[in-house]
Amino acid sequence: MTTALEHQAPHDRLARYLEADLAQVNALIRARMASEHAPRIPEVTAHLIEAGGKRIRPMLVLAASRLCKYQGHFHHHLAATVEFIHTATLLHDDVVDESQQRRGRATANLLWDNKSSVLVGDYLFARAFQLMVECGSLRVLDILSNAAATIAEGEVLQLTTAQNIATTEEQYLRVIRGKTAALFSAATEAGAVLAGAPEDNVKALFTYGDALGVSFQIVDDWLDYGGAGSGIGKNIGDDFRERKVTLPVIRAIAQADSEERAFWERVIGTGKQLSGDLEQAQAIMTRHGTMESTRREALEWSAKAKAALSQLPADPVRDMLSDLADYVVARLY
Repeated sequence: MTTALEHQAPHDRLARYLEADLAQVNALIRARMASEHAPRIPEVTAHLIEAGGKRIRPMLVLAASRLCKYQGHFHHHLAATVEFIHTATLLHDDVVDESQQRRGRATANLLWDNKSSVLVGDYLFARAFQLMVECGSLRVLDILSNAAATIAEGEVLQLTTAQNIATTEEQYLRVIRGKTAALFSAATEAGAVLAGAPEDNVKALFTYGDALGVSFQIVDDWLDYGGAGSGIGKNIGDDFRERKVTLPVIRAIAQADSEERAFWERVIGTGKQLSGDLEQAQAIMTRHGTMESTRREALEWSAKAKAALSQLPADPVRDMLSDLADYVVARLY
């Protein structure tokens, strides 16, 4: 007999299971995003944090610490930390990308201005470091501060690889590890370290978070070229129009003949995009099977995430994390 909980999406089941902890995290977030002297800070922060995000990264901290039998309360601090780091990067990203919409709402830089978005993002980074210091673990501080540096490095690397059709798969992987996987793996690793878990378990949870993040981003990049049709929460072709060199593009370029290479140089390298170019790009990818190979790559990373979890003791949280790895790639079908 199945329960109502089992019929929910994995991230919803996890949220329900961690409901009490998430309530504490949300209260801590609201308290720490406040500012006595600069009311614009909570205004901008609340606009993004309360816009209906799934809180996947904070849940990964809570799940890892719960899985490793943590008994304290500082996992709430770490969960709030990763949410602040994530929110700060989104504020900065929207300025860099000149975005006008995030989570179905106007971006903060559009509603206020670029200066406010950048400075509030800086404030949230500072708050994140205050929270992680309060945990009293130098190793946790090392994990999360390294993740913050890796995220920034990945964003800068993406600037240099964008519009460059010579970008390699190795460079692409470094970018997505920075922009997505670094915070996933830091969340799961830090939760395990905080709980004093054995090193094998810490390593397994790091590997799970890393592989989950890589899989998540590859799926996102696949969807941008219409991998699953409509209803994906983003506009098909955004990456193409922004001339981002993602895995489907890299693999299509690798197999391109001279005419196709000239096409990629025009639309990505020089940005001279014409009506019908997105459809031509999709046709080239279909012809060379790069959408299918990208899909398989995402599935392989999801399998790596699940394999890492198999090293951990049986637990309902472990099962939900495994289901989450399946759910990430469910968008491929």
